[in-house]
Amino acid sequence: MTMLQDSVSFEDLSINFTQKEWQLLDACQKDLYRDVMLENYSSLVSLGYEVTKPDVIFKLEQGREPWTGGGALPSSGSLAPTTPLAR
Repeated sequence: MTMLQDSVSFEDLSINFTQKEWQLLDACQKDLYRDVMLENYSSLVSLGYEVTKPDVIFKLEQGREPWTGGGALPSSGSLAPTTPLAR
């Protein structure tokens, strides 16, 4: 059996929120996001992923809000990721 391997980047595993989207999350959702993002980054580093630490990880480690830009809420009101989870 032949298995194809694609490189996985941190961007492939990350979800970014605008400030307005972030404000819609409750405390438990924000904690879960923080835990998952830090765990994903830690897992990639332990597998040999070498890159400058993303700003979102610095912010999360410092207890700061990780949202990006000011962007408007999606018209449907859903919290759709701004980057894909998988290919």
